[in-house]
Amino acid sequence: MTKPIYAIGDIHGHLDKLEAVMERIVADGGPDAEVVFLGDLVDRGPDSKGVIDFVLKGLEQGRNWSVLNGNHDRMFRYFLEPSPRVDMRLRPDLFWLHDRLGGRDTLASYGLHFDAEARLSKIHAAARATVPKDHVNFLANLPYYKQHEELLFVHAGIRPDVALADQLEDDLCWIREDFLTYPHPHPWLVVHGHTPIDHPKHFGNRVNLDTGAGYDRAVTTALFENGRVWHLTAQGRQELTAE
Repeated sequence: MTKPIYAIGDIHGHLDKLEAVMERIVADGGPDAEVVFLGDLVDRGPDSKGVIDFVLKGLEQGRNWSVLNGNHDRMFRYFLEPSPRVDMRLRPDLFWLHDRLGGRDTLASYGLHFDAEARLSKIHAAARATVPKDHVNFLANLPYYKQHEELLFVHAGIRPDVALADQLEDDLCWIREDFLTYPHPHPWLVVHGHTPIDHPKHFGNRVNLDTGAGYDRAVTTALFENGRVWHLTAQGRQELTAE
């Protein structure tokens, strides 16, 4: 028998959608259900601060939640360092405050608004003065994966045929093609987000739960128990079988 565990895909600052899927989890498994957040709590959506507040409140209340490090969470943390750091997995023409990535949306949720000509030094100083220390500490201590029996939860994926202890943090929160195109079984069923798809999907060796919240689509949650997977919808459980 496998202990039931729920996972929530990318949230991207959509507190209302997070609250809705959490209500489904509580209705299905009770308030003590074990939940894994697959990362990307922040950026693009309207209330990244509210999402972090929600998660921190649940953890403080003793909820059985694990929160993983997504690439957007890491970019936010890097920006808040004494000297803002650029994530080296980004394309050279991109940076966290670029409109495509949503960093400005995250800062706006903390009440920080800047025009396009604002100096980086001004934005950085205001962010460091405004983002609460408990948010900074939370982001700084997020793990990159969680292993649960035959399941491996991670934000982006893993480097195939590499031992878990030897996986690079960059891959765990950024990898795409080498992981997504790998057709063979992994030592675990890998549960991930990071790469948006229209609907949650079971690929046999992995389950993708990123359904595009970063592009104003759904936040998705799924239940894993006894080798089976269910998408938890507003209408109840819908089993996901390997395709």
